[in-house]
Amino acid sequence: MVQAHRSSEHAAAAPAGYKESHDTHLVDVDGDTLSLYGSGALESLDRNWSIQTAGMVTTVSFTFIEFDEIVQVLPKLKMKFPNSLHLKFKETNLAMLQQFNALAQLHRVDQLTIDPQGNPVVNFTLWKYYVLFRLSHFNMQKINETEVTQNDMIMAERLFGILAHVASSELPHYRVISILGDARKKQFRYLQETKGKKHGIVNEENNDSKRFVGENTNRAMLNYTTRDFYNEKLEETKEKKKFCKIYIEDLVKEATEINMKKEALQKLWPQMFIELVRDAVLETRNKNSYMKFCLQQIADQK
Repeated sequence: MVQAHRSSEHAAAAPAGYKESHDTHLVDVDGDTLSLYGSGALESLDRNWSIQTAGMVTTVSFTFIEFDEIVQVLPKLKMKFPNSLHLKFKETNLAMLQQFNALAQLHRVDQLTIDPQGNPVVNFTLWKYYVLFRLSHFNMQKINETEVTQNDMIMAERLFGILAHVASSELPHYRVISILGDARKKQFRYLQETKGKKHGIVNEENNDSKRFVGENTNRAMLNYTTRDFYNEKLEETKEKKKFCKIYIEDLVKEATEINMKKEALQKLWPQMFIELVRDAVLETRNKNSYMKFCLQQIADQK
């Protein structure tokens, strides 16, 4: 084991058999398992892990970390540890079924272990079926060390199949377009990653490609928004509403002023027209004088 502090670890790649302890968190790599204790441990995902260590890790364990914080680093986890297939959660405040939706963004998950301690979601009788339904494109092998059977998959579909349909039909059109766009981006990225690989390697990854690009469109509508992200979007929406309200009020005010000027002109125009006609008649009453006057104006302009 290697003991190190955060300040000394930024410069070097983390080695195999690595352990970092701190007052508030702990990062431990033991064999093929990366264990993260405390929210501060998530910062380790920003480090330059050695290729050997990153490739060796197949199990990632989260303990004493809020699930909403974990969601924010899932893209980093997928990139830093591409072979991680088994996720463990203990004391992570997994409390709602929809939180499992966030795991769909990962590259692959074969096993999932949710410790009852600190994760109230396991009190729901059907939580395992929901996981199998929402993450069906992963073709998960085990949940809490129990083998997943074909009957489990059939039951999951029966229980929650209608849910995905309702979710997709109730979402606003612009959200559906946005989500489908993200799904197509994922497919394109995967195709780019596999382009140029040897035929044998592609065959080995065939099942993985099905998991990655095979997420059902209706299931993709079932996503999860963290509280912080939701509050941020809520504030952003409030700001937009405030701007729109002020903008519309200014437009209404301007339109009202234009309308008032138009009405005033309509009232004044008959008299103004009479006066214009009268002035023109008076000016041209004496044609010779008027012609001299006009010629004089032309000469003055030169």
